[in-house]
Amino acid sequence: MNNQKFTGSSGRYERQISLIGSEGQKKLNDATILIAGAGGLGSPAATYLALAGIGELVIVDDDVIQESNLNRQFLHATQSIGLQKVYSAQATLEKMQPDVSVVAYPKRIDAQSANRLIKDADLVIDALDNYESRFILHEAAWKAGIPFIHGAIEGFSGQLTSIIPKSSPCLSCLIPSAPPVGKVSVMGATAGVIGSMQAMEAIKYLTNTGSMISGRLLIWDGLSGRIEFMKTEKRKNCQVCSE
Repeated sequence: MNNQKFTGSSGRYERQISLIGSEGQKKLNDATILIAGAGGLGSPAATYLALAGIGELVIVDDDVIQESNLNRQFLHATQSIGLQKVYSAQATLEKMQPDVSVVAYPKRIDAQSANRLIKDADLVIDALDNYESRFILHEAAWKAGIPFIHGAIEGFSGQLTSIIPKSSPCLSCLIPSAPPVGKVSVMGATAGVIGSMQAMEAIKYLTNTGSMISGRLLIWDGLSGRIEFMKTEKRKNCQVCSE
């Protein structure tokens, strides 16, 4: 857990303390969030969580920066092409918000690393782009009782749900098997919308503010400007959450 000292009425957080109170701000400062993925979703999610005053961000990604990433992954710059994403993200976030502790893990999430990575996390942000690692991390978080904020994007559209163990259906209830693997076309602003919503869900959960998007899937269509909600149900034969 993060041990930073909360500065209370810091001017940096003045506009949000008026919404969540000093106690809410302290809860953010005391929190550790695991962000799985330092790309399109991870960039806005990590940025807004750091700016909100989250005490510690643990960022996991084994990928390096490519030029094709730069239309949406704004934690990275042109001169960073070829570098590990986690170290580029760490450097950018620490410049932007020097109070935050950013821990970088340039590793792929697998069955061996998942339990270790979530051990001290209060919440997990799913900003991954591959379902193998996504399912492994989700199952570890579910078994540990840690909330898992799922987001995914394609083209001009995205989806989001907050998975709360023992309260909501799990990710495997919603997505029983991985979609076909392939290169996905993405508009940068799509990642910005869904990643920002993931940060908002995390802030709401940690401060017990508002209503979570849990037990339902938010589907955002950027081309039409429409948002729809689909109710999610537990599957009786789910291998993760079925009793």
